[in-house]
Amino acid sequence: MKKFSKCLLVLVVLLCTTLAFSQSTISGKLLGSDMNEPLPGANIVEKGTSNGTTTDFDGNFTLKTNASSGELVITFVGYNSQTISFSGDQNLGTITLASSEVGLQEIQIIASVAVDRKTPVAVSTVRAADIELKLGTQEFPEILKSTPGVYATKSGGGYGDGRINLRGFSSENVAVMINGIPVNDMENGAVYWSNWGGLGDVTSSMQVQRGLGASKVAVPSVGGTINIVTKTTDVEAGGNVYTTLANDGYKKFGLTYSTGLMENGLAATVSASKTDGDGYVDGTEFNAVSYFINLSKEINDNHKLSFSAFGAKQRHGQRQNRQLIETFNESERGKKFNADWGYKNGQVTHVEDNFYHKPQMSLNHYWTLNDKTSVSTAAYASFGSGGGGGTAGSLSSKFNLSSPDYRIGNLGTVDFDKIVDENIANGANGSTAALRASRNDHIWYGILSTLKTDLSDELVLLGGLDFRDYTGIHFQEVTDLLGGQYLADNSNVNNPNAALQVGDKRSYHNDGKVGWLGVFGQLEYSKDKLAGFVSLSASNTSYKRIDYFNYLDSDPLQETDRYNFLGFGAKGGANYNIDGNHNVFVNLGYFEKAPDFDAVFTQFDNEHIIEDAENEKVLSFELGYGFRGDRLTANVNLYRTTWRDRTETVGFQQPDGTFASANVLGVNAIHQGIEIDLVYKATEKLKLTGMASLGDWRWENNIENVTILDEDQNVIRTVNLFIEDLHVGDAAQTTFALGANYQLTQDTKFTVDYNYFDNLYADYDPSRRGVAGAPDAWKVPAYGVFDTAVSHGFKFGDFDAVLTARMNNIFDTEYISDANDGAGSVSQTALVYYGYGRTFSVGAKLKF
Repeated sequence: MKKFSKCLLVLVVLLCTTLAFSQSTISGKLLGSDMNEPLPGANIVEKGTSNGTTTDFDGNFTLKTNASSGELVITFVGYNSQTISFSGDQNLGTITLASSEVGLQEIQIIASVAVDRKTPVAVSTVRAADIELKLGTQEFPEILKSTPGVYATKSGGGYGDGRINLRGFSSENVAVMINGIPVNDMENGAVYWSNWGGLGDVTSSMQVQRGLGASKVAVPSVGGTINIVTKTTDVEAGGNVYTTLANDGYKKFGLTYSTGLMENGLAATVSASKTDGDGYVDGTEFNAVSYFINLSKEINDNHKLSFSAFGAKQRHGQRQNRQLIETFNESERGKKFNADWGYKNGQVTHVEDNFYHKPQMSLNHYWTLNDKTSVSTAAYASFGSGGGGGTAGSLSSKFNLSSPDYRIGNLGTVDFDKIVDENIANGANGSTAALRASRNDHIWYGILSTLKTDLSDELVLLGGLDFRDYTGIHFQEVTDLLGGQYLADNSNVNNPNAALQVGDKRSYHNDGKVGWLGVFGQLEYSKDKLAGFVSLSASNTSYKRIDYFNYLDSDPLQETDRYNFLGFGAKGGANYNIDGNHNVFVNLGYFEKAPDFDAVFTQFDNEHIIEDAENEKVLSFELGYGFRGDRLTANVNLYRTTWRDRTETVGFQQPDGTFASANVLGVNAIHQGIEIDLVYKATEKLKLTGMASLGDWRWENNIENVTILDEDQNVIRTVNLFIEDLHVGDAAQTTFALGANYQLTQDTKFTVDYNYFDNLYADYDPSRRGVAGAPDAWKVPAYGVFDTAVSHGFKFGDFDAVLTARMNNIFDTEYISDANDGAGSVSQTALVYYGYGRTFSVGAKLKF
């Protein structure tokens, strides 16, 4: 027995010695080929084993193995995998992963993608893998809700009705660009996310550049820039099919296929999906078909062409009207209550709905003139068609919640059948209550071109132009007579006393024509630890209006002249890398922004035109600090933005009883605050994230005794705005976020996120604060929600498959996400939207 024990002991010692001598330590640094930047979180696995690790924030990794030689498999989403041999202890040096998409690097140049520790702006980036894991049934902007300075909600809760505010500024003052192409409405600056219903399926990365941003084109964004870079086309052939099922009948099916880069230099990727469901909020049924296509052609070493087209044809019911808190409490449906729908002959019928199709097409040309100079050009076109539903007729008040006789039960749905019966009984007198749609079609062409040349090893010069031509086509059309023979309308002077049928135009019909020509130049410097830039831009915005209803076809007033507004901007910044861990940056900019279309044509006619409407003026300053360690990365940003001569239109009644409006100058606001975000790699498998955003957004001054004059320079009204030091409403000024990402196994990951929102003041119109001593708007109660997601990858035969499950608002927290201020600025008079309760989704993807 003793002899056996001795033998066993010797065997164990020999085995341990053998293992000790055969162990290897492999290290290296991983970069992406597109931006030559580190790839944090990339997977490095010893081939044939489950032994692996991930790169740190600077792309570095160290892996210990029990083998003296073997192979490492390196993978990162959006890049081609790479297999590297090792032998003994070895430093593999810098390893560069090639992008898995043709032309992605060129797209990122046009899109002005900010580079960490180089571009001196506050920036947060969300990559495709995180979007796929967390998006689910959320609105696309909501994927950014854990980003500093961001407040994103579902708004009324209809499909695609989400909204986003950045540093307290709504989408009208936040530049949203897809592949570097601006998509904000050319007339009012708004962004309608329902137009991009399938964007989450084809986004390669989404970058939020707060403040001045890194954009080189002449887009004057006040709050910042949301920069979305879509897929191009994959280098390798393959594709996937996927499906998602969720609460309230949500169903989504889609597929993607790529030919890969063929021998003739051509590559193609197509993607399509279909989504439908009942909606979490009552009466918000929806259906959408989304599509994406990209064709890339490498003509030769100097020329590349890329064509892309994408869009989403959708229709969804809406909850357009906010309600009192008391109304939600009294309703049997609670936070799901919606007053804007009902049944007609047993079928769901929407009082308010939205339908739109906005395909966007672009042809990109990348021209390498020589080793130092290149030109990137994007020519694009967009053709929007659709609008939103509503009511018409002399008794359209029948649809209101204040008309209980036309509701089925207390706070019930609209009794369309009763309205139909009354319209039928009205016979030759026509419909007194009908449905209509407010259309906002458009035709949009543009070209964006950037020249980049290396003046030296340290200096790069960029310049270019941004041209756009936009026509917005606005009218109302009859969509349902609800049993009547016609709808009477007397709004068209070219067709008075009309008896309208379905499809006929009513109320108004006009075109808004907008022209834009912008030029920009930027000089960039980068050497050793210092990087900086100075940028100048100028633009001319022109407006023209054509009115087909208020003026006879023979009247020269039917079409106005073009009115031009010059804008300009200057910005600069510098980043200094103190050492490998610490960096600081500063930026400063000033620009003047042309007034909106409605600030020129304030009374929606062609006679009362403010030809010299004042530019809005923005001054922004930012100071930032960054830390990059082996386990911790953190950023701290201080900002201050002054917004002067904000467009404020005041409505009033003239002595003759007609309604009019005018601009009031001198409405100024100051948005300032501090933002902190961090990522901590607690272990090889656990990553913790955190964010704190503390804003102080207030109106700067009162406006007193501003006189409004008529055409004869007579005073017809005196305006006062008592807003000094009142908080700006409509977005949470204090936000916090905590998150945990845990790699359960090599193929399974789990995340949980907590988001907290406070100091959300109800939205209000400053022009309605006309009495001294007005209080702050009602402050919405603070709230916090938990979200979670888990994904698991596995082999399904010869294919790779992924299962993903998500749950949002885990604890079914009841909260108010949006509010309009009411009389006395108290909770009892505020009109609100409640946020969603607990929702879930499960999805599967099969890759081939």
